[in-house]
Amino acid sequence: MPSTRTAPSGRTVTTALPARLDRLPWSRWHWTIVIGLGTVWILDGLEVTVVGNIASRLSEPGSGLPITSEQVTGIAAALYVAGACSGALFWGRLTDLFGRKKLFMLTLAVYLAATALTAISFDTWWFFLFRFLTGFGIGGEYAAINSAIDELIPSYYRGRVDLIINGSFWLGAIGGSLLSIVALNTDLFPADVGWRLTFALGVVLGLVILLVRRTVPESPRWLLIHGREEDAERIVARVEREVEAETGRALPPPQGEIIINQRRSIGFGEIARTVFTTYRKRTVLGFSLFIGQAFLYNAITFGFGAILTTFFDVPSGNTGYYFAVLAAGNFLGPLLLGKLFDTVGRRVMISSTYLLSGLLLFGTAWLFDRGAVNATTLTACWCAVLFFASAGASSAYLTVSEIFPMETRAMSIAFFYALGTAAGGISGPLLFADLTGTGQVGDTVLAFQVGASLMCAAGLVAAFLAVRAERRSLEDIAAPLTATGAPSRTATA
Repeated sequence: MPSTRTAPSGRTVTTALPARLDRLPWSRWHWTIVIGLGTVWILDGLEVTVVGNIASRLSEPGSGLPITSEQVTGIAAALYVAGACSGALFWGRLTDLFGRKKLFMLTLAVYLAATALTAISFDTWWFFLFRFLTGFGIGGEYAAINSAIDELIPSYYRGRVDLIINGSFWLGAIGGSLLSIVALNTDLFPADVGWRLTFALGVVLGLVILLVRRTVPESPRWLLIHGREEDAERIVARVEREVEAETGRALPPPQGEIIINQRRSIGFGEIARTVFTTYRKRTVLGFSLFIGQAFLYNAITFGFGAILTTFFDVPSGNTGYYFAVLAAGNFLGPLLLGKLFDTVGRRVMISSTYLLSGLLLFGTAWLFDRGAVNATTLTACWCAVLFFASAGASSAYLTVSEIFPMETRAMSIAFFYALGTAAGGISGPLLFADLTGTGQVGDTVLAFQVGASLMCAAGLVAAFLAVRAERRSLEDIAAPLTATGAPSRTATA
């Protein structure tokens, strides 16, 4: 029996579609979503790491590009960040207006085209332009992908899946570090070819993802709200049949219905009032989480190579190995702790991962100040910090994608992503470059302490304001703006 009933006007529907999606057991269909949508973060990690590692090669004579190392790590990196921030805001709004699928296909296409054109760079301006456009595409991915994932993954698994997918960035970082070592070996590839091949490999992987992504459907939740309940019903019914055939069992009846007054679009003014007035405590939470993780990560990752070479005489060509170890610690955090965000709960896990990582970084700063670490033990300390910090940082994306109403979801993700990326990619480097670049122990200790302080502050905010969203429907956490009746007490907290 269909769970969607349409009023004679065609503008109001009573439906159990969200509950039907949430009561699905894990299946092959969900794996398709994870592979098709989530693996793009591996490409992002690969992209960012490769560019950082090839900076010295690009500046060498014979690279085929008249550019300096400072231009790669400075201007090109800033343009990538600017592109990501502007792309997130631009594509985020379109994702809420035109749907998740159209945008996660389009943004990946932009990313792939820009990356391919970066690989054939012949002049500095060309490289700069397509670094900006690569960021422009990847910024839009964050809004479109996180929206789709949260709306398609059952509430029982939503936390761990979201954390692991966002944490998979660091798998790409590992690959980027190791790939750079091979690609930059002039015994294997000419100086003007190896760095181009690293970008070309990203394009090949992205094309494979694009093919898989074609099978991922539009979000039924988005279709329902935008007057396409028949399409939403058809998608959910097909998935239910596939799951029942796979498990050999009938699905349990869905629990709960929701009444939706369908609207084609929601005005930007209404979105702003919702985020900054109705849910202002949640907005403070989102600000805190993104700023805290941005500064902690920059306190470590922005100057890690300079710290290793300056204080421990690690050859610059070997820092990629240390970074690969750091990246592994970053991925293991969401992978091993993700389930606890669905069982122990969001408030406890978000606050504890932020506080633990901040306190561990304070401890690392103390050991570094006393001269009690070497390159290996310092890297081990960083791994411990980032094991918890990565789970916390990934939970920031999870948080802002699930605590705001359906109609504002992609724009909310884009807004907080742009904020965090700007803080991490602009303010962070300006501060930490001065501190870690002086060669003075005290300045580097101060950089650690700044990142640790902001991370701990965000953890305290989460202890009081984090929303208990574990295993709850998105509509229960924040009622859609198009839903009739007053939102629940929890949803307006």
